[in-house]
Amino acid sequence: MGSVGDSYDNALAGNLWVLSKAECVRDRVFAPRAEANLALFEYIDGLYSSRRVQERLGFLSPIEFEEKHYTEQTTRRNKRT
Repeated sequence: MGSVGDSYDNALAGNLWVLSKAECVRDRVFAPRAEANLALFEYIDGLYSSRRVQERLGFLSPIEFEEKHYTEQTTRRNKRT
């Protein structure tokens, strides 16, 4: 992210909305607004945030990265004892 007022902030937000529209909202009809809100929440919290592979995490999802991290910590602790 850039500093306040940089175009990087807007580009990051724009990228998130483009992906969410393409993968979650496009070609769907939502009756009440609450249904659309729930679909977006489930997409962002359930799929995009926790399961999407990220380059900065060694091409692992955040869940996989955390599991690997805690497994390595447990292994290190067991070796010390």
